[in-house]
This record gives sequence, structure tokens and C-alpha cells, in this order.
Amino acid sequence: MAGKKYRTVMLIDDNEIDNLINQKMIEAASVTENIYTHTGAKSAIEFLKNMEKLDVADSVLPDVIFLDIDMPLMDGFQFLDEFEKLSNTAKKKCKIVMLTSSINPQDFNRSKKYENVKLYLNKPLSHESIVKLEI
Repeated sequence: MAGKKYRTVMLIDDNEIDNLINQKMIEAASVTENIYTHTGAKSAIEFLKNMEKLDVADSVLPDVIFLDIDMPLMDGFQFLDEFEKLSNTAKKKCKIVMLTSSINPQDFNRSKKYENVKLYLNKPLSHESIVKLEI
């Protein structure tokens, strides 16, 4: 994994174009080997629940999750509530970055209540924000 900071990164955003842009930015920054993308928080949390049950969870679970806040069906905060119910293995392994276009300070303050949220960034990701990412 020479030069790669993370084995796996997950993008969760209902906007497929945002996912594509962010995926391309992460690929260009060469910080990871694998990128999982989900267009819904519900499918992402199901994926994580299934992965934590496997013996290979430590090598399959993402190191970093870029999570959009404003999504239909299950928003970013509902995802975080479900994430809290995962195993300690999952919670230790996965660091969450809230990724949003929201300028609402309440969202930022609310995100601080979650231990696994390590960073709050505005969309879209920039090369600089990815390269400087230290979580």
C-alpha cells in the first residue's frame, strides 16, 4: 500500500454526480486502493452490517466514510444513529467525514455529538482537502 493512506473509502450521497466527482477527486489524490459508493444511507448501513458479520470485516470495512447529510429515506444523521449500533470493530475502523453543501451551523453542531464524526467538509471535495485529510 505504498503511498496510500487508506485501504478503503466509502462515499454515501444520493446525488450520483456528486459521488462521481468525489470519486474522481479521491482517485486523483491516490489516497486509497478501493472506493465504495452508495446512493443511499440505507444501502450503506446494510452493507456495513453485513460486512461486520464476516471474518474479513477488518480488511473490508472502509477506513473513511464520506457522508452526505441531506438525503431522502435516511439522512446522514439517521445513518449515524444506525452506525452507533454497529460493533466496536466497525466503529473503531470507520472514521466519518460529514460532507455537505449545507451552511446550517446546527448541522455542524449536531455532527459534533457523534464520536465517529472526525471532520465536517463542504462539497465538493477538493484535491487539497483529500490530501490533507488526517483522521
